[in-house]
Amino acid sequence: MQSSLTNRKNAAKRERQQRKLDAGFMDARFPEVADISINMTYTQRDVQKSLSRVVNFFPGSYAVFRIDCLNKECVDGGFDLTQVITGMIKSRKKTSKGNIGCEGESPSTSHSSIAYEVIIQYTS
Repeated sequence: MQSSLTNRKNAAKRERQQRKLDAGFMDARFPEVADISINMTYTQRDVQKSLSRVVNFFPGSYAVFRIDCLNKECVDGGFDLTQVITGMIKSRKKTSKGNIGCEGESPSTSHSSIAYEVIIQYTS
C-alpha cells in the first residue's frame, strides 16, 4: 500500500513539472501583468486552526495558478485558480475573492479548502 501511494505521489510530481513546462512564463503569456498576489486562508477539516499564506507570481514565474494542498496524505491535490485568474486578466479585473476545496484524493473526504483573494497589478 505504501509503495502504491509513493508511486502515485511521484507521478503527481512529474505531472506538476510538466504543467509548468507547458504553461510557460507569465511575461510571455500575460505581458500586461506586473504581479499577481494570492492571499489565502487554508483550512483543514479535522483541524481547528487555519493557516494564512501569500503566494506571489511575477513576470519570470511559471504561469501555473495551482496551489498545492498542504495535507501530506493528499495525492495530486491542490487549488486550481487558473480560470479565476485568466478570467480576471481578460477583463482587466484587479481583485477577486472566493472559496474552493482541494481537488485531490485523501483518506478523509473534503479534507481542506481555502478562502482566497487574488490581487492583480497591471503594467499600464
